[in-house]
Amino acid sequence: MEKVRYFDHSATTYVKYEVIKEMLPYFGISFGNPSSIYGIGRQNKRAIEKAREQVARVINADTKEIYFTGCGSESDNLAIKGIAYANKAKGNHIITSKIEHHAVIDTCKTLEKEGFRVTYLGVDREGKINLGELENSITDDTILISIMTANNEIGTIQPISEIRPNC
Repeated sequence: MEKVRYFDHSATTYVKYEVIKEMLPYFGISFGNPSSIYGIGRQNKRAIEKAREQVARVINADTKEIYFTGCGSESDNLAIKGIAYANKAKGNHIITSKIEHHAVIDTCKTLEKEGFRVTYLGVDREGKINLGELENSITDDTILISIMTANNEIGTIQPISEIRPNC
């Protein structure tokens, strides 16, 4: 049998056996709607809340800060729009790069249609943003800078630790 070499773990990856074992009941036996009032649903709601508590504990967060989404694109959309809407009174400017994941770009384009202003930073031939251009783009109305740490297509690692706007 030929050994498989898989290099796209940023897009999807295997599920560890421990996770499969923990999730198995919810794939076949206990698959009720956690928003319902019947027994299986309430049981699933408790399981979700337990998972939320576990995640919160691991990352030292409040359970109210933990949201489960169906995919990375949904997470990007929720985070960007959530920050934009929550801070609209403080400003309407968002900064991102031209080579972000389409989930970020599409969300920013939607926000532009709603009156937000978005600056799309260019990148050099290696895919890196120019920190000077970023700094010059920050205004009093800037409420969010969204730059991916590692580009999922070309592998560029951005200098995230050097992005420190005055907040």
